[in-house]
Amino acid sequence: MTSHNKPKLLVLVGPTAVGKTKLSIEIAKAFSCEIISGDSMQVYRGMDIGTAKIRPEEMDGVPHHLIDVLEPDEAFSVARFQEECRSLIPQIHGRGHLPFIVGGTGLYVESVCYEFQFTEAGADEAFRAEQQRLADEQGPEALHAKLAAIDPETAGRLHPNDVRRVIRALEVYHLTGEPLSASLARQSRQSPYELCLVGLTMDRQMLYNRIEQRIDEMMASGLVDEVQSLLDRGFTSELVSMQGLGYKEIAEHLVDGVPLDVAVDNLKRDTRRFAKRQLSWFRHMKDISWVDVGDGTNFSANFAAVHAIIAGKFSADLEYNSKH
Repeated sequence: MTSHNKPKLLVLVGPTAVGKTKLSIEIAKAFSCEIISGDSMQVYRGMDIGTAKIRPEEMDGVPHHLIDVLEPDEAFSVARFQEECRSLIPQIHGRGHLPFIVGGTGLYVESVCYEFQFTEAGADEAFRAEQQRLADEQGPEALHAKLAAIDPETAGRLHPNDVRRVIRALEVYHLTGEPLSASLARQSRQSPYELCLVGLTMDRQMLYNRIEQRIDEMMASGLVDEVQSLLDRGFTSELVSMQGLGYKEIAEHLVDGVPLDVAVDNLKRDTRRFAKRQLSWFRHMKDISWVDVGDGTNFSANFAAVHAIIAGKFSADLEYNSKH
């Protein structure tokens, strides 16, 4: 199948706080897109402020998918994301629209772009329980260090607090004798889609400043109350969703008594580290056309740059909406 016979898929990636959301809406309107959220946390209902989830009024009529589809105690995985996208992409094409994945969860996005096949390593519940005990007794850093010793590449992209995924990576090695990163490295880099991948980037210090400003805005918008509400509903801090950025740190304040200013400083530090890992992941992906958005204030120039990339890639079939 030649690339022009493949279904088209538009993708916008970049680190947290770089400005994907606002730009994605204008791009979606220009190219008649439906947006699929490529974010592993925005699937959860009731987790709005800490995930910087787009508000309905900000969508401006653009259809969005995989937002607010699960309760915080339900499991979401890369395999589930793939499955949802395999269903959504042809449906969106069937409506005469362009599927548009927007998000920062690198493995999720890449797994759809290149149709990764994940290991059938199976499970060893006793091994999982043993690793969980280790994390409980010695802290998640001890578990992460164990992974770093056998699979530094996977350890480098997983936060120590992402205990579930750290345990899964250890379990894959335990069952197969092969690091998870080796399995990923073997994946085909051929895509079932005609891809247009656009990445947004900016000066690292500017990005860090935007991250800190965003977190200050989250606090002002009621992040503490949001986390308290989740805890009151029985969503404990051990859940994968509650280990997400913002939820973990504020829960430590509410449950463990960490002073609020310390919790906020920890959140800013953890988010800066997360952005660094995101950029590292995307830099290793091929085919991305990068746009440096400067300090993010010249929206029209950034829109024009992204628009030109998409129009150049999909020029034969897509027509710019002149009413934009």
